[in-house]
Amino acid sequence: MLSSGRSKSLAMPRLQRPAPLRERIYEALLELIITRALEPGQHLIENELAAHLGTSRQPVREALQRLSTEGWVDLRPALGAFVHTPTGEEADQLLAVRTMLETESARLAATNAAPANIERLRELCRQGEQASAAEDVDGVVAANAALHAAVTEFSGNKVLAELTAQVDRRVRWYYTPVARQRGQASWTEHAALIDALAAHDGERAAQIMRAHTEQTRRSYHQRLAAENEG
Repeated sequence: MLSSGRSKSLAMPRLQRPAPLRERIYEALLELIITRALEPGQHLIENELAAHLGTSRQPVREALQRLSTEGWVDLRPALGAFVHTPTGEEADQLLAVRTMLETESARLAATNAAPANIERLRELCRQGEQASAAEDVDGVVAANAALHAAVTEFSGNKVLAELTAQVDRRVRWYYTPVARQRGQASWTEHAALIDALAAHDGERAAQIMRAHTEQTRRSYHQRLAAENEG
């Protein structure tokens, strides 16, 4: 065992270990849920998942337990695991928090964003517009997430960025089904936001971001209402 004095003088390397199998399975299943490849309410059968992922049932079971703890999966006695079906109340709570965090991110980014940051945002906006025109939902969702994450990063507030990152995956889950519905309007709103950031107009940027995120919340509820009527 190294003495405290000796250990302070060493530049200890970080050991790079591969992620445990259960962690990789967890990430794979979570991504399938977020992208809605596994749909809300879908029955998750361990044998089928294990065969699809090329593994045994045990790490799949462990991953499902973790996903259940985090609210992505519902474990029902005698029935098994099912992808969680989000409620309107859950959507409201999450998207309300998102609005608060990202509105403040936009306000701060207007002060801190450098010209290179603005160009990065414009490039992401172009990518999103192209994906929207091609009706590439996965591309739209990815570009949208990247643009919002960049705005938060450019705010310069690391704590704010960490908190926003915690809700990002669930935001993607809610945004995916309305991405096509939001269409080009979403990218017009993004372009206006970027213009406000480039002009260092914090109040305008915050106003646009608030309206933009609220529109996503309304779109989600409109889709939910239409599905319930159907």
